Amino acid sequence: MANDGSAAGEGVRAVRPPAGSAPAHAEQARQRTVGAAVQLGTEVSINLGSALAGLVIPIVGAPIVVAARQLVMAAVLLPFYRPKRAELSWRRLWPAIALGVALAAMNLSFYQAVHILGLGIAATIEFLGPLTLALVTSRRLLDVICAIAAGGGVFLLTGFDGTVDGWGILLALTAAAAWAAYIVLTRRVATRLPGLEGLTVGGIVSLVILLPLAAATIDPGAFDWQVIALLVGVGILSSALPYSLDTFILRRITPRLYAIITAFGPVVAAVFGWLILAEQFTVLEVVAIAIVCTAAGTAIATQREQPGPRPSDLARAAEITP
Repeated sequence: MANDGSAAGEGVRAVRPPAGSAPAHAEQARQRTVGAAVQLGTEVSINLGSALAGLVIPIVGAPIVVAARQLVMAAVLLPFYRPKRAELSWRRLWPAIALGVALAAMNLSFYQAVHILGLGIAATIEFLGPLTLALVTSRRLLDVICAIAAGGGVFLLTGFDGTVDGWGILLALTAAAAWAAYIVLTRRVATRLPGLEGLTVGGIVSLVILLPLAAATIDPGAFDWQVIALLVGVGILSSALPYSLDTFILRRITPRLYAIITAFGPVVAAVFGWLILAEQFTVLEVVAIAIVCTAAGTAIATQREQPGPRPSDLARAAEITP
């Protein structure tokens, strides 16, 4: 709200509000609220895409679903990538190539885990990757407590009584490790390659890895317009839409707020698993998911704001989160 000094009394000179005044703070708060709301929307988008993937994986298989998602990602990013031949060297591009390998491993193992375990459980276990990476260098007692709590929550979630498929747990843990590797590699790529070049090269490498797997498992008879629509929906909701909104979000909220909102991704995933995939959760599983999210949110919310890479340099599920 502009201050034009119209309320100043006669003979009294109006004083301009200094930088950081109430109107400026109000505008910052509004921008932060808008950014946080949009990020919540992208969390919904990503996990809705994962739920649609859960519907179509039993029909066409995880490699087809992941390859379709990467095709959409490539279609979004390639128009912005104009490489020069002199820049296409192993020395320069190896982090982006490794990023593509991590991306392929992360998405393929995650979607296969969703098929076996369900979306809610798979997403919660996968979140151990970025959470562990965030806490591994910490020396705070609170972070140690949060890490133990998160590990205990996942232990409860995986069914210590042997009722949860062990192969599915291994796949979800693989996705967690690949997500952590993706974050580390994305940070490196962000400092070595300009703009979206690193992500684009990584997306191409991931697609090259996935296409042979998809071709080997493809069944033309399984495809109809409904299946194709679901595959396109997965690509748009899990890749194209979140990527297109990332810049808008990251201009308005801090890295810590971004991370806190991301920490509650497993809850969103569990809700969509229940709504769309008809997943049923025991009271113990609901408690376990709540413990993991609370531990992650507490650990991140109590960190000091540090200068460093923007949240866009970190992995999503995506979260980018898958």
